[in-house]
Amino acid sequence: MTVDERAARKVAEQARETRWQRPSFGKELFLGHFRLDLIHPHPSGTAEDRARGEAFLDKLRKFTEEHIDNTVIERDAQIPDDVLKGLKDLGAFGMKIKPEYGGIGLTQVYYNKALMLLGSANPAVGAMLSAHQSIGVPQPVAMFGSPEQKQEFLPRCAKGEITAFLLTEPDVGSDPARLGTTATEDGDDYVLNGVKLWTTNGVVADLLVVMAQVPGKGITAFVVEAGAEGITVENRNAFMGLRGLENGVTRFHDVRVPKKNVIGKEGAGLKIALATLNTGRLSLPALCAGSAKWCLKIAREWSGERVQWGLPVGRHEAIAGKIAYIAATAYALEAVLDLSSELADAGSHDIRIEAALAKLYASEKAWLVADELVQVRGGRGYETAESQAARGERGVAAEQVLRDLRINRIFEGSTEIMHLLIAREAVDAHLSVAGDIIDPDADRQAKLRAAAKAGGFYAKWFPTLVVGKGQTPVGYTEFGSLAKHLRFVERSARKLARQTFYAMSRWQGKMERKQRFLSRIVDIGAELFAISAACVRAAQDRNPNSQALADAFAKQARIRVDELFEKLWKNTDDSDQVLAEQVLGGAYTWLEDGIVDVSTPGRWIADSAHRESTAENVHRRTPR
Repeated sequence: MTVDERAARKVAEQARETRWQRPSFGKELFLGHFRLDLIHPHPSGTAEDRARGEAFLDKLRKFTEEHIDNTVIERDAQIPDDVLKGLKDLGAFGMKIKPEYGGIGLTQVYYNKALMLLGSANPAVGAMLSAHQSIGVPQPVAMFGSPEQKQEFLPRCAKGEITAFLLTEPDVGSDPARLGTTATEDGDDYVLNGVKLWTTNGVVADLLVVMAQVPGKGITAFVVEAGAEGITVENRNAFMGLRGLENGVTRFHDVRVPKKNVIGKEGAGLKIALATLNTGRLSLPALCAGSAKWCLKIAREWSGERVQWGLPVGRHEAIAGKIAYIAATAYALEAVLDLSSELADAGSHDIRIEAALAKLYASEKAWLVADELVQVRGGRGYETAESQAARGERGVAAEQVLRDLRINRIFEGSTEIMHLLIAREAVDAHLSVAGDIIDPDADRQAKLRAAAKAGGFYAKWFPTLVVGKGQTPVGYTEFGSLAKHLRFVERSARKLARQTFYAMSRWQGKMERKQRFLSRIVDIGAELFAISAACVRAAQDRNPNSQALADAFAKQARIRVDELFEKLWKNTDDSDQVLAEQVLGGAYTWLEDGIVDVSTPGRWIADSAHRESTAENVHRRTPR
């Protein structure tokens, strides 16, 4: 399916939520306004919410310690049936579903705590529960389903019928305009045809959320029975990490789906998917934060035990720096997670930017934390836990955590796509004002009117970026020793907005192609958000140790922010682009001489033509 750039952009823009009906700390931050009042003190759940959450965590911890064996899952590349049955009996598949539909009704905060716990036992277990409840049937049906759909599907999900979300295709990733799966009306049904790739939980799912093109109507979301005639799970995919993940390739051939199974309206599928991900994305930061906390525990224990040159290795500066980074980052990741989750629970904020920043930041930083742990462990960090245990040492799965975490930089929006998604929201005010100025199809009169409108907006907005509370030595003194970091955030937010404005003025409509510049803008915003979250958490903890961790993290993050600001305008982006074009044009194929390519023969992208499956169906049902 061929779709030009303009058509693809149009589909993406139509799926965006363009209104901002509730306040957003992230949106204001990118506009240069440090609205600390939106996050401090941030809302917290009720006593009833906490009691329910703690009671469930107690049961979940006991089950996790007694029944989930990471070694077995890693060895067999499958979560045992008795573990799945136990989680279903415990109600873990209905953690976020309201009690009226048979679920436990955890808040986002406690749901994330549960995922941290499960993910620390085995990341594939956490990923399965996350995919089921964060993006599978429960979330979109709860948000957009009809009363009848909620009554029909949510109790089934709460009891443990596993669900999956199917959007990606062999030739379609983050460009939904090219979606090839179709849903054609036929009487009281739709008939689905197409192929879906990387269907997390798809191998064992009972219910599916499927995105398909309804001719003339657009991309639409459906609830589909996984055992329906014409559905074939053609392959269970295997990955470098998350070995227990039940991820596959699913083909639909003339699959009939009742019209009553449409979620929301025809053509609203992408809007539903994006809205679902606003809170659904917080499950990945939960798993990342849990891994970072585990890395801290291992780094602390090992670095105090291992002795080199007369001292525990943790006492040597080279390793001490790594431990400090791991500890400070683990603290910040949990602070970002808790803040975003509390805002999600309160429902009074638009968290689309905060959730996206949390996913982006946590996935990138947790990977670096795990990499540092492997380095701290040395050769043992590269060795499998099973091998360590076989020769009589404690089996520490550092290399597994590194492998398992790597996918989070790709799951639910790759780092590159998250940069672009957040950047689009960050420059939304500028694009809205610029309008016809940068529209290549707009005539001269339209551009003149737009210029006048833009002049009025910037005449009011730009002066607010000159001075602020961050320039006064008494700003934020209620935060004690952390006040200086919040003053830095306030100053940097205004600087960030000014730099964005300069870039918009310089490149105008071409700015969307300056992807590396936009990535740095987003990364600066992510660091500022993390500093804010860490300082707010420390202030609410009222604990000297929390103050020390927040202070250490802010010092580290401030250096990264300064470096990112410098790289906005001092970089090799243009020359790199030229070199890449030359490489793609074949100018450097000689550099590939002297090697052997051991890749197996085959197409780069699998065939996704609509046809009946000829493969064995590897779909399997899990115990009820």
